[in-house]
Amino acid sequence: MSGLGGSRPVRAWGALVLLSLGGTALSLAAPEGSAAVGLAILALGWAKARLILRDYLGLAAAPTWRGGAMAVLTALCLTFAALYLAG
Repeated sequence: MSGLGGSRPVRAWGALVLLSLGGTALSLAAPEGSAAVGLAILALGWAKARLILRDYLGLAAAPTWRGGAMAVLTALCLTFAALYLAG
């Protein structure tokens, strides 16, 4: 472990746990069929995917690959959001 904050994968793991707990709490507390909640859960999934790609697959050290992967991931999530809203 490097310093008080821990290594990058350990911090990413903590963030993934928090995002997962947030998504679970949101899905349990929200009314069923709420579009805002569905989009918020999709956004949490997008944030988790970014963390995994950046910190576990090492894309933090490869800016060109990271940019391409994040662009594809963002386009995919926006497509999912549009399909979700379309019904």
